[in-house]
Amino acid sequence: MKSDLYTAIAQIAAERGIPRDAVLASIQQALTSVYKKSTGSEEEVVVELDQATGEMQVLVVKTVVEKVTDPDLEITVEDALAHATSPIPGDVIKIHRTPENFGRIAAQTVKQVVQTRIRDYERETVYREFQDKEGEVLSGVVQRADNRAVIVELGKAEAVMPAREQVPSERYRPGQRVKVLLTEVNSHARGPQLIVSRSDPRLIRRLFEQEVPEIQTGAVEIMEIAREPGLRSKVAVAARQDKVDPVGSCVGVRGVRIQNIVNELYGEKIDVIEWSSDVASFIANALSPAKPTNVSLDDSGEQRVATVIVPSDQMSLAIGKEGQNARLAYKLTGWRIDIKGPESLLQTGDFFRNAQQAADEAMPAFNWQGRQPRPVQADAMVAVAGSTFGPLSEDLIRRQVDVDIVDGVVEIYYDRELRARFDQASGERLPLDEFDDAIGVAGERQMS
Repeated sequence: MKSDLYTAIAQIAAERGIPRDAVLASIQQALTSVYKKSTGSEEEVVVELDQATGEMQVLVVKTVVEKVTDPDLEITVEDALAHATSPIPGDVIKIHRTPENFGRIAAQTVKQVVQTRIRDYERETVYREFQDKEGEVLSGVVQRADNRAVIVELGKAEAVMPAREQVPSERYRPGQRVKVLLTEVNSHARGPQLIVSRSDPRLIRRLFEQEVPEIQTGAVEIMEIAREPGLRSKVAVAARQDKVDPVGSCVGVRGVRIQNIVNELYGEKIDVIEWSSDVASFIANALSPAKPTNVSLDDSGEQRVATVIVPSDQMSLAIGKEGQNARLAYKLTGWRIDIKGPESLLQTGDFFRNAQQAADEAMPAFNWQGRQPRPVQADAMVAVAGSTFGPLSEDLIRRQVDVDIVDGVVEIYYDRELRARFDQASGERLPLDEFDDAIGVAGERQMS
């Protein structure tokens, strides 16, 4: 028994990677339980086990008293003389009580109890190892995969990746190495349950932290992340130190850093944009690769709305495939984004033109003062004071021009250059050269 027990302890400790002291403690607890169960005693029992030889003995612990009130825990001075030298009240003595057949009884039951203790120790060890790693990226190996879950081996522990945490476009095969985000560590009666994810946006953050030294040092900070797992992600970054390019730091020389992250995500596209405290600028950046020309904000209602004007040839880029780019921009900024083309400016121009016409009717003597902006319509006409003038040259279509009325003549400027003149009453186009000649004559008069 002694040799077999010692060999078993050494084998279990080696196979399970558990300290021998822990195995011995489990065996001592098991033998104590076996003794009490076999004798039906409520005495305080200690099983001592020699770590070197495996020899064991059962000892009953009792306190020496003058008068016994609890026989299971106390012993008189007279009875204690048989087990100790010169005992006095208050002494604690150990009485040898190892049964003759205790070795046979222990051999029948200790194995099951010890295995239970060892499993409990392993569970506690796994829980202690991973409880502080929630939110970290771990490298594991796929053990098996089915429609319900993927089992990932993380060293001596197994983790579960439920269907909700998987990326729909990814396929997992046994033996495949994957990086996963540890999202939950739950203490369970059957052992700790580790939940991992490949779809969590925090996986993007951790991969950037591993790949970009500027993020590790705090020179660059990830402000927001929006993700559609397996398809596309947007990451907003900001510089926390002067002369640091946050986007360039994340992309790396020739895109090496971002490419490593994309490869780890099996080709998921990642847009790195610069975060801005100015909401309009941030929304414009969030719609990358589209380049909006104007962003107007409205937070007066229950939902914050940003109206974004983009060039006609970039509408598809701004919206994205099946609205993906706009959705990600909404997730990133928290603003509902209404994307419109330049034609919407014409509608706005119509509104102001109608308002101006109503004002003209209400106040016929209204005095036009200074140059005022007006949009050029798709038909190359421009509305001024309730009338339309044109057509203007094609390069001015859907652009903003400045209009002035001087002595019944409508003058149209673009980039401070006079581009057209019209008679306000008849709408007749007036030549620019006559205007230039008039300026020259006036100049000559002033010189003379």
